[in-house]
Amino acid sequence: MTIAQRNSLQAIPAYKQGATPGKHEQAFKLSSNENPFPPLAAVTASLASELGAINEYPNAAAPELVGMLAERFNVAPETIALGAGSVEVAGQLIHATTNPGDEVMFAWRSFEAYPILTHVAGATPVKVPLDASGAHDLEAMAAAITDRTALIFICNPNNPTGTVVDAAAVDAFMAKVPAHVLVVIDEAYVHFNVHGDSAIGLDFFHRYPNVAVLHTFSKAYGLAGLRIGYAIAPPAVAQNLRKTAIPFGVTAIAQRAAVLSLENEPELQVRIDELIEERTTLVAALRGAGVELEDSHANFIWLNTGERTSAVDASLRAAGIWGRAFPGEGIRISIGSAEANKLVASAVIEALLESPAHV
Repeated sequence: MTIAQRNSLQAIPAYKQGATPGKHEQAFKLSSNENPFPPLAAVTASLASELGAINEYPNAAAPELVGMLAERFNVAPETIALGAGSVEVAGQLIHATTNPGDEVMFAWRSFEAYPILTHVAGATPVKVPLDASGAHDLEAMAAAITDRTALIFICNPNNPTGTVVDAAAVDAFMAKVPAHVLVVIDEAYVHFNVHGDSAIGLDFFHRYPNVAVLHTFSKAYGLAGLRIGYAIAPPAVAQNLRKTAIPFGVTAIAQRAAVLSLENEPELQVRIDELIEERTTLVAALRGAGVELEDSHANFIWLNTGERTSAVDASLRAAGIWGRAFPGEGIRISIGSAEANKLVASAVIEALLESPAHV
């Protein structure tokens, strides 16, 4: 006898985590955009004291963290909704804004979880192809809006291509978006974005009543394993996010780590600056050798390898570099330590230019 199941799940792929080398392999895992630095000492030292209270439920309201975020971004506390990473908050947003059959739009390729979360919620994903440079085609996205569109994601910088949308283009786009459609600016990689003309999510949140912003503590703050992120959204939307959130999904340890990270941002900024410098050095090395790639404004680079992707990925793994391959499209490689990045440069040059027979 077959146990009852939801039929639509057969058509939904499982989320694919970045590949991890075997324990005994001499390799760098650069497939998940993780921060290569360990947590700050101030964070880990304090978290030890939290372990004595893990028999208790966390305070779901997270007043200390919410208060700090509200003050930092000059927003009301009721506009902030937390979740177990920004990916969970993205799911909350879909559940809070769509009914079965409603459409959720996003660029493609973009964050891999968007279509999965949309299908799980019973909504319909609408994928609008990126332009030739791997950036959002906001004109095409505006043209794809229908009377069923409920939610639009703009991933800025975009994962996995690292491109940004500029503020003027988003302003022009917002002029074409119906007032009832929520536009979510997903800024998981905002700390690595130093593009002078880039759209800034909070600017648009303050200026438009139908904009929400997604942030995470997983990337720049190095708390990926603790799972904590948040949305800044119109109060009515944030209230519904709290209704769709998993009860007690954000642990007390995660809340405390986020507070400590905010308190120690100057030290974190040193690390962010180093990663940006490493990214600049890596891109320059690749371009200097003749590798063509777009500028990245996140903590990764994108190789547009097309049909050669699987072969190039195999060559990189053989050299000790484990990136995130999207067959038929390209390979995303996270910025790692200086040692890792030097190996990335030599391995990519070898795979793409020096050994064409391999690809």
